[in-house]
Amino acid sequence: MIKTNELRASVENGALDEKLSYIYSCGNETKKYADRFLSVIDGYSEVYGAPEKLALFSAPGRTEIGGNHTDHQHGCVLAGSVNLDVIAAASYNGENVVRIKSKGYDMDVIDLEDLEIHSEQFDKAIALIRGVLRRFRDMGYELRGFNAYTESNVLKGSGLSSSAAFEVLVGTMVNSLCAGGAVDAVEIAKIGQYAENVYYDKPSGLLDQMASSVGAVVAVDFKSTEAPEISKVEFDLGKYGYSLCIIDSGADHADLTSEYASIPREMKEVAAFFGKEVLREVDKSEFMSSLKALREKLGNDRAVLRAYHFFNESERAVLETEAIRNGDFDEFLKLVKLSGHSSYMYLQNVYASSMPMQQAVSLTLALCGEILGEKGAYRVHGGGFAGTVQAFVPNDMLDDFKSKIEAVLGEGMCHVLSIRPVGGCVIAE
Repeated sequence: MIKTNELRASVENGALDEKLSYIYSCGNETKKYADRFLSVIDGYSEVYGAPEKLALFSAPGRTEIGGNHTDHQHGCVLAGSVNLDVIAAASYNGENVVRIKSKGYDMDVIDLEDLEIHSEQFDKAIALIRGVLRRFRDMGYELRGFNAYTESNVLKGSGLSSSAAFEVLVGTMVNSLCAGGAVDAVEIAKIGQYAENVYYDKPSGLLDQMASSVGAVVAVDFKSTEAPEISKVEFDLGKYGYSLCIIDSGADHADLTSEYASIPREMKEVAAFFGKEVLREVDKSEFMSSLKALREKLGNDRAVLRAYHFFNESERAVLETEAIRNGDFDEFLKLVKLSGHSSYMYLQNVYASSMPMQQAVSLTLALCGEILGEKGAYRVHGGGFAGTVQAFVPNDMLDDFKSKIEAVLGEGMCHVLSIRPVGGCVIAE
């Protein structure tokens, strides 16, 4: 851990600029990123008092490129970390307590003697922190008390997985402060998923945490969730003259946990028909030949359609990876469009069934289609229902695209992002 005055000086005098330039893919424009780390140093001091030593951390949001709702069925995905992140300043406190204060939120305080599940804290950040800490302890690491202050520019409710970024940030801090950095990025992702599933009570897959923790663009095969097959994919949109846009539909982000939970539940109902736990274990040809019996047994056509989406979408994620590696960008765009159509028609996660009059994502997709025509590609992004749309936009159309989208949805609703080459990481310690 670095003396605070020395750490501040290194940020101010540009000693970290090369590292920041690489992490954020920002060239020489590092000042706004350096200023954010100065802000968390100041935030820490304001909340806890000036510490003798500090460490700085970062964990990115993620964009799902292919494999919409395939991870929880042990399918294949393609995802990347983006240049929006949650950052933190942290220092030991000499107590048996962990305190984390996130800008704009109340402080979370966890007694390290109390790492049991608290059901009254489901759906709260403190549950995620406690779950991460418990998992590290169960793995045999001796926990130490620390204080942390965090700030985030990962858009909440955007499909960029602000919760997974926070989980990975906490895991990265605990790994550095209590485990000597011994836990790798894949295990940190799994720790985050454990915290979200067990302590936060949200039945998520592993895609979000994996993309945030590992970083860059990664192809992941979740056939074994204990040992997923991960490979990095070189993906330079600029080479093809395209940009990545994430569009906030402006939808009402009411509690949609039941909508999200219905997808893995219904897919597993189909798998159970074949005596399997997840759809990855079911043969697609057997599924197709059993449609009549399956419909009669389940009485739920939506579950059947969602399973159909899974089989094709998992295959598509593999084909997208191959298209990128082969330099066939037109094929990649075609596959992205097919993914979007499948999510809309078969997965049906573009609007909440409980609120059929509210279809902001559907409207955003229509706008993208009208503006782009036959160029580029667009699809519902992430979990869906009331979130965002992902679009791959030709650079020569970018300004016009952004202007027309925001003329309808509002200023600042179309975000132009970059793929970040680094996942959860220590900035300085």
